[in-house]
Amino acid sequence: MSHLIILIPAALGLGALGLVTFLWALKSGQFNDLDGAAWRAIDDGDEQKP
Repeated sequence: MSHLIILIPAALGLGALGLVTFLWALKSGQFNDLDGAAWRAIDDGDEQKP
């Protein structure tokens, strides 16, 4: 039972840390261009632009 005194606040703290990190990522624009990175990964860059 004494382990719960440590585990419950630790779980709540880690959850809060994850939430804060997710909100920071939203605010800094990490999720603005979801398709661009996928297309850049398969583009070989051999095309020359006119």
